[in-house]
Amino acid sequence: MSLVRTGRKPAAPAEPQPSAVQEPAVEQDAGWVGGWSTGAQANSAALLRWLVWGLIALGPLLGGLAYLSVPATSAAPASKTAPAAPAASGGQGAAGFATLFVAAYLSAGRGDEPKLAAYYPAAGNLQLDGVSGQRRGEQLTVVRLRQTDTAVWSVTVAARVTATQSTQSTQSTQQGTSPNPAAATDEVRYFQVPVATAPGAGGATAYTALALPAEVAAPERAKTPELVYGAMRPALPTDPRTQAVTSFLSAYLTKAGAELDRYLAPGTRLAAPSPAPYSGVAVDQFAVEGETGGEPVVSVPGDGTTQRLLVTLRATGHDRVRLPLTYALTLKARAGRWEIASLDGAPALNPQTPAPAASGAPSPATTPTT
Repeated sequence: MSLVRTGRKPAAPAEPQPSAVQEPAVEQDAGWVGGWSTGAQANSAALLRWLVWGLIALGPLLGGLAYLSVPATSAAPASKTAPAAPAASGGQGAAGFATLFVAAYLSAGRGDEPKLAAYYPAAGNLQLDGVSGQRRGEQLTVVRLRQTDTAVWSVTVAARVTATQSTQSTQSTQQGTSPNPAAATDEVRYFQVPVATAPGAGGATAYTALALPAEVAAPERAKTPELVYGAMRPALPTDPRTQAVTSFLSAYLTKAGAELDRYLAPGTRLAAPSPAPYSGVAVDQFAVEGETGGEPVVSVPGDGTTQRLLVTLRATGHDRVRLPLTYALTLKARAGRWEIASLDGAPALNPQTPAPAASGAPSPATTPTT
């Protein structure tokens, strides 16, 4: 089949007018900035504002829902504690109160009833004998303090009771004997005072005695525990430990610490008494941890070896009176000589020794005092 050409030329596509092409482009460029439509920006900003206001409005509601969603728990009941007087401060204050009461009690005589009533109100109804101030207590100190009730403390006070010469003469005349001043000046007696405590004004603690002082026996003495040291041995001049201890104690007691550091192990710091209380020191004996005796020691072991010593000495005062002293020391070997590693606060106890107990009786803490 043959194609028939009509002789017409296809019409060329009409070129678009410049004005029709350019105006839409200008309008498109005006609505886009940096890849974002300005209209879209306005819509996004409005949407964000409404979203923020919506969250603000929903905040209380969301908080209430969160609070209600927490599982309810019953509050733990408050612990019921028995009201008690302040233990530490109350005990210390009761001890001081009892000490003052015993001092006033020992020196009281006829007419001093109001003085005692300041501590024990019922004492105002007493009628005391003797002359005021003819007997007094010195060197008063608390030797026992225990709490017998919630607000009651039992205080035992030791006092050296002395009497004036006129009192001793009167007593000797009545007994038909000669006065003995020495007998009264060295008499230590013990008085037990019950002290009640109560809250006072301004948060302080108030005190009052429940009875007059009761004279009691001296506290029991504990058995001496076993120490780690061996038997005491003479401090021989040839023993390096004697040399180290003597040099150290001489600087410590007679030179107010001068040249003290040369006898101390590295890292050890000690302060000596100042002014120096003694003019001379003589080491008599010492006991060494774990040593029971044997041959004299003339050498120093290897570096780092330590030994604990219990040293007895005589220190000569500036009045030429010699006073016996005892020191617990720890020595450490370094560079062929002994150095002082520490001045121990107390002799070391044998760890296998049971705790010391009172001799011949139960512990004072459980024995009622009568």
